[in-house]
Amino acid sequence: MGLGNCEVAVALLLFLSCSCSVYGDAGDTITTSQPIKDPEAVVSAGKKFKLGFFSPVNSTYRYVGIWYSNISAATPVLWVANRNNPINDSSGMMTKSEDANLVVLNGQGEVLWSSNVSIGFNQSTAQLTDDGNLVLKAGPNGNLVWQSFQQPTDTYLSKMRLSANARTGNKTLLMSWRSSSDPSVGNFSAGVNPLGVPEFFIWYNGHPFWRSGPWGGKNFIGIPGMYTSVYLDGFSLQNEGDGTFTLSSIRDPAFRLTYVLTSHGKFKEQYWDYGKQGWEYDWEVPSTECDIYGKCGPFGSCDAQNSPICTCLKGFVAKHQDEWNKGIWTSGCVRLTSLQCDRIQNGSEVGKEDGFIKLEMMKVPTFADYWPYPSSEQECKDECLKNCSCVAYVVCGPAPCDGGPPH
Repeated sequence: MGLGNCEVAVALLLFLSCSCSVYGDAGDTITTSQPIKDPEAVVSAGKKFKLGFFSPVNSTYRYVGIWYSNISAATPVLWVANRNNPINDSSGMMTKSEDANLVVLNGQGEVLWSSNVSIGFNQSTAQLTDDGNLVLKAGPNGNLVWQSFQQPTDTYLSKMRLSANARTGNKTLLMSWRSSSDPSVGNFSAGVNPLGVPEFFIWYNGHPFWRSGPWGGKNFIGIPGMYTSVYLDGFSLQNEGDGTFTLSSIRDPAFRLTYVLTSHGKFKEQYWDYGKQGWEYDWEVPSTECDIYGKCGPFGSCDAQNSPICTCLKGFVAKHQDEWNKGIWTSGCVRLTSLQCDRIQNGSEVGKEDGFIKLEMMKVPTFADYWPYPSSEQECKDECLKNCSCVAYVVCGPAPCDGGPPH
């Protein structure tokens, strides 16, 4: 899949159309006796976020969403409730149902969206917080029973937690819009892949599209500059101990820094520049065709400055040369000479001992095993040579990781 149309994504960052209204803001809560009706809205206590009705650009459909409050420029929609079931007119309402769930209704009283949790109490209160989180609380102690941060749309906010469980397969995912005028679930999703060493993935219809490289303790080692970036260094990835890994950010929500998964599969950083009074865009992935998952296949090397962009590593040749000649590189490359391990197992002549070539700016593969306490790089090398399934080793520190496949 080419990235030509991805370049227009900056212009399609899902901004509110002028049909958003500023009528009757009613505090920061929604109750049975105090619903919000189009075009009403609620505003968080510190007036940082607003929850109300909007229509996307070039659309007359109405949705309930959350966006930043008190911003002079057009502001992106951060979360959408009824994203797959729009309201055809301005008769919509967000209220509480008989079972105390939060619901979006059309003019005919049909439920278009529900928080859909088992609450156990007849009474509950919905509140929009100054973190941009819509929370539903129930019971005499106000226990949290549901929150929009657990069902995000396409935008990651500070204080949000993206979790994934390696045992159950359950994930909290960002889901892209279908297009700039259609917030229904699109082709791209993003979140933590907890298998092996955890990393951040973008998937296209469930298939890997981009990956961050493994988490190295302070940063994702496949993202150049993340360790020193002013914006990207606020993340942490925690092992919860039950197979769950959680990605979170400690940045102050007042900074108004968000990450958006666009309908074209770009994961973009955007932040509000208080001096310029406008949105700035500093970072995005994928940034080149070489960032696309598996672009050059196994043992292929990608350089976006070269033509063709894919070549085989030293000691390897294209697996299917006819496909490579056509610019189809996903089948990758194969070895010219078998490794010593394979030669011994096959009973052929042992020949020369295996060695390594050093490669830089290479992403560690998804099936990497993490060895936290090697005494030296030589120990890593020796362990890899003793293991017939090991094809490369990487030594990680504050700087990007180096390593290479044995030859």
